[in-house]
Amino acid sequence: MIEPFVISRLTQTTAELVVVEIAEDGVVGRGESERADAFDPHVPKTLDEIEAARAAIESGIDRAQLPDVMSAGAGRSAVDCALWDLEAKQAGRPVWQIADLALPVPITTAYTISLGTPEEMAAAAARNAERPLLKLKLGGKGDLDRVSAVRAAAPKTRLIADANEAWSGEILPSYLRGLAEMGVELLEQPLKAGMDHLLAEIERPIPVCADESFIDRSSLPGLAGCYDYVNLKLDKAGGLTESLAAAEAVRAAGFGLMVGCMVGTSLSMAPALLVAGLADFVDLDGPLLLAQDRQPGLRYLDSIIEPAPRALWG
Repeated sequence: MIEPFVISRLTQTTAELVVVEIAEDGVVGRGESERADAFDPHVPKTLDEIEAARAAIESGIDRAQLPDVMSAGAGRSAVDCALWDLEAKQAGRPVWQIADLALPVPITTAYTISLGTPEEMAAAAARNAERPLLKLKLGGKGDLDRVSAVRAAAPKTRLIADANEAWSGEILPSYLRGLAEMGVELLEQPLKAGMDHLLAEIERPIPVCADESFIDRSSLPGLAGCYDYVNLKLDKAGGLTESLAAAEAVRAAGFGLMVGCMVGTSLSMAPALLVAGLADFVDLDGPLLLAQDRQPGLRYLDSIIEPAPRALWG
């Protein structure tokens, strides 16, 4: 990482990534995801999941069959995206055409400010005050002071925030009102997953977005009445195939859509960009947090991401 990436429950100085390559007749498709098991002991081992599915993959399993041998998560995401890339190269057509999507266009991403003291976060916001959208990592007690300091440092910048499950039910109503008064447009996951019902019992003066509480389409029934948006991440959903289907289901269920990311290089972001074209909020700044991206990579013009070059993916 360029600098420590801090959220309410962990600090990252490096990102552990896995790259899957699937070759057929001399053509190679690639996919990448972050190994969540490197920092969360409660999730399955990404490499073990991929190895367990190796025989099925090498026998020629397709994307539609992949959920039969791999559960949603980072391992399946890397494999699924590699299969998309392979199919595009073999067909000589970009993934967006195969998936019947609109022509990709440049997209604005949020830029994330790590959790810190009000002074630290204000300094980071001031350095990035020309960006159109900042995402603030929050941590519970003192969050209104943090947001107030950032707002003073970047008065013209749009703000969204992510509490990463750090709030309690007791502070929820007053903190939501405080964020609304400071113009914060969206708050991600204020409460621990499993406490979502508390959000249905209060007035929400700003939209609240499910992150840790949303994995894929199967998560949606439990979120009705509690959240206004969901944050769709390929690494959680299990790849582009499920994410495209989930984006449609999210809209049909009446939720707004945010497309986010784990930490990763441009190879992780490229397939997510295709889903981002369907979203209200986009947070695909992973490569901007790394000391070095892969080459060729995506082109970031400040907070504008240009469509992926063919040499990268898809």
